[in-house]
Amino acid sequence: MFLNYEPGDFVINPKNKDWGMGQIQSIIKNKVTVNFENVGKKVINSKEVLLERIKKID
Repeated sequence: MFLNYEPGDFVINPKNKDWGMGQIQSIIKNKVTVNFENVGKKVINSKEVLLERIKKID
């Protein structure tokens, strides 16, 4: 599986938009660790949730 993001990129979780914007911390196999502004650090299974990369809003 090819992911279109890498550590440092900003993303949103389309299934939980209320989590806010998140920054990818690490990617290990299909586990993506993201630090979200409203809920903190979450580990996302990229096989179950397709994160959407966004540009950071200043």
